[in-house]
Amino acid sequence: MKRIVLAYSGGVDTTCILIYLKEKFGYDVIAYCGDVGQFESQKEKERIKERAIKAGAKKVIFEDLKEEFLKEFCFPALKIGAVYEDKYFLSTALSRPLLAKKLIDVARKFKADAVSHGSTGKGNDQVRFELTFRILAPDLKIIAPLREWEFSSREEEIDYILKHGVSIDVKKSSPYSIDKNIWGVSIECGVIEDETKEVPEEAYILTKGKLPEKERYIEIEYKDGIPYKVNGKKMNPISLIMYLNKIAGSYKIGRTDLIESRVVGIKSREVYEAPAAYILNEGLRELERMTLQKDILHFLPVLRNRYSDLIYEGFYFTDLRKAIEAFFDSISYRLTGKVKFLLRPYSVSISSRSSKYSIYKKELSTYTKESKFDQKWAEGFLKIIGLPWENK
Repeated sequence: MKRIVLAYSGGVDTTCILIYLKEKFGYDVIAYCGDVGQFESQKEKERIKERAIKAGAKKVIFEDLKEEFLKEFCFPALKIGAVYEDKYFLSTALSRPLLAKKLIDVARKFKADAVSHGSTGKGNDQVRFELTFRILAPDLKIIAPLREWEFSSREEEIDYILKHGVSIDVKKSSPYSIDKNIWGVSIECGVIEDETKEVPEEAYILTKGKLPEKERYIEIEYKDGIPYKVNGKKMNPISLIMYLNKIAGSYKIGRTDLIESRVVGIKSREVYEAPAAYILNEGLRELERMTLQKDILHFLPVLRNRYSDLIYEGFYFTDLRKAIEAFFDSISYRLTGKVKFLLRPYSVSISSRSSKYSIYKKELSTYTKESKFDQKWAEGFLKIIGLPWENK
């Protein structure tokens, strides 16, 4: 019998797809679920596995990808400063090539001839999944039921699932579509689709709750552009990001409301939460300003913006992405040092920074008597830089 590997989340769409692939296409379905930090508990995973089996999956595979996701995808993007259209830290976009690659690995292992996903024909995720499939495994057939099946509403999908004896958790009270992982949360639909309306507090996941009454200082230490200590304590990647998401999230830091340019050519309104990514990015950019020469510093946005576009548009497994990462790796040794932050409600500011690679020299910048800058140098400097305009 033919085999297919489905990117399975356990929600309405992918549960409906699982049944549909088996019934309409005659596939043995392998349900693959990569854990990038979206689950609240082990019990939730167990419920999803039971649902997949009930829906007819021949095999259900769960894989913990959180550490790989952070080390191999999020931290390189952080080092580069990848923020799409200056607001989106690419949490969902970074996870898709990893999940797509894992689907390919499973397909090879179990000799499947096709892969499937639950992305719509209007969104970005179909691009990210399918470009990865086409780049890494062009021989595999791709089936995207949401683009072609007869169901025209979520209610019809639910009825189809229930007709096949499968229970499904449906929260009708929440109008929002949410994608969550350890790097951040993407929120859309509901009132968010009205660009004239404020985002309701109820829509947020990582930054909800009562604000702390007091300000708070935290210090983050980086080595070669990678964070590894908070307040002097060494932490593994998962613990560090979860801690910063909790602390910064309590101050409602890392929220963004973006009218963004989708890959398919339309504008959409998206709301994002990325407390840890926001703070870590602020710290790294501060180390850049202190340790990098002006010519390099002013060139970085060109590569940074191109890299962000590559990730957003699904071109992760390309030579250009690797080349840009290699450039940043060549200068990242200078991004070593400490940054101290002051957290206040809805804001974070930098209170101090230090690095052994700093090219800031107090004795040259000070206006006190300790200054070692000879102001007589300025006359010759100004004559040289002004010469082209004197003789035009």
